[in-house]
Amino acid sequence: MTASTIAPDARNTFESTVGGYTVGGRAHSLSAWFVLSLRLMMGWAFAYSGFTKIVAAEPFSAGGYLTNVAAANGNPLADVFAWMGSTPWFVEFANVAVPWGELLIGLGLLVGALVRLAAFFGALMMLMFYFGNWDVAHGVINGDFAYMLVFLAVAAFGAGRILGLDARIENYDLGGETLLERYPRLEYILG
Repeated sequence: MTASTIAPDARNTFESTVGGYTVGGRAHSLSAWFVLSLRLMMGWAFAYSGFTKIVAAEPFSAGGYLTNVAAANGNPLADVFAWMGSTPWFVEFANVAVPWGELLIGLGLLVGALVRLAAFFGALMMLMFYFGNWDVAHGVINGDFAYMLVFLAVAAFGAGRILGLDARIENYDLGGETLLERYPRLEYILG
């Protein structure tokens, strides 16, 4: 169903049921611009962060962060971070995954391609940063947690369909049916 065949009042409505509870609402027509701005903001932040780590004079190293940060702040995952920081293969993996992951997540968000996949991994990174930077002195909500929610909102609202490549990818014609019609599970990584 295309947007032109949907009744005007239904275009900006949404509803979801989780655990027997249903919530719904109606978004303002300007919401698309705010969702787009969140996608572009997080895309720029992550692409820039990853790029600067990749081209830095000193190679990026996650070992010190993983080994020291969690032990110093009462983190409930301190032992997990200590294991990550003291396991050579994991440190080497993180040394590559963090900068390149940030760059690829950022680029995916900026061009609007594979947005749900990029947002999932962005939220996962922010969750790890949340626990790595654990500090509940001012409550359990901090910037890392808020950014994680921004990534999840970008994914939930299908921000790649708003001036992004996901809209074109989803509608790519495969002999009379769209890519998404033929492979509906792609909805979980596109959008």
